[in-house]
Amino acid sequence: MLEQLALSENDSATLRVDQVRRFSGSAFAALDLGTNNCRLLVGAPSGDGFKVIDSFSRTVRLGEGLHHTGRLSPDAMDRAMQALHACAERLARRPMRKVRAIATEACRRATNGAEFLARVKAETGLDVGVISSREEAELALESCSPLLCGEGSRALLFDIGGGSTELAWVRLAHGEAQLIGYESLPIGVVTLSERWGDAGFTEAGFEAMVDDVEAMLMKFERVHCISNEISNGGVRLLGTSGTVTTLAGVVLKLERYRRPAVDGLALSAEDAADALDFLRGLGRDGLLQHPCVGPERIDFVLPGCAVFAAITRVWPASTIVVADRGLREGMLLRMIRADRAGPRKAYVARP
Repeated sequence: MLEQLALSENDSATLRVDQVRRFSGSAFAALDLGTNNCRLLVGAPSGDGFKVIDSFSRTVRLGEGLHHTGRLSPDAMDRAMQALHACAERLARRPMRKVRAIATEACRRATNGAEFLARVKAETGLDVGVISSREEAELALESCSPLLCGEGSRALLFDIGGGSTELAWVRLAHGEAQLIGYESLPIGVVTLSERWGDAGFTEAGFEAMVDDVEAMLMKFERVHCISNEISNGGVRLLGTSGTVTTLAGVVLKLERYRRPAVDGLALSAEDAADALDFLRGLGRDGLLQHPCVGPERIDFVLPGCAVFAAITRVWPASTIVVADRGLREGMLLRMIRADRAGPRKAYVARP
């Protein structure tokens, strides 16, 4: 009966998630509304993790113009609403045990962020909560920690987002990853793209972007002295973002992006640097045609490469582990674990 209800209402443009959320099912859903993308992942518990049932990703550029105005623009909000309606319709197709939806840097910074999220709830039923930069780092670590098994006592995780870059300094001990320091830099591929524009495609402009980001990273370096530990060995670098997965696709010479080939790949510093130089040399036309880039990301690839170049310049590790996973996977793992723990240890989002 539930399936019939969901399918009959699925054709309605005003379908709301909370109309069907009262039904209990085995699936969990995590939605991440970022500065550049809107992503949904639906999974069912399987072993120590989950099996993916459904996924959705759309470039919405919610943070477009935010760097200049401090507000979400009407066009950007409308694009995001279209994607969120699509997510709500997908969620209504099956019973859900729990749904969690989060927003990150764009809604944290925008003066009209709360107003926009109120509109989201009114139109779709999605209760989107703005998470802190610390929880953003924790969720990324939650999903990526299985890739940190092996040698080393420390790890530096970095997530190059649309509106911010998250850094997580991690202690590895007894098979566990513990967050011991984090930082959220107010720069990402969207903010850098808007700030530098076409200048970012020139050699001088690119180097200036790298220098600016490097100066911002030094605060974190001075606090944690990570470069000293890298020189002594025992530190692993792990990157999770479209930038590092694109570099991995270039290194592997993929004719079409394939997540299984990229997730968990260990890139040598030399291969990563060569891939970065290759992307810089393509220009707009070449980036447009590249199978791991495409038209929606053409303006954001080089800003992301500038952040990556600054990170590897400040912390020159010999290898970089690539992760094609992030906040959605971290949310799903948390929800499934809390559900298995029972009602007395129910999942509560940290403020």
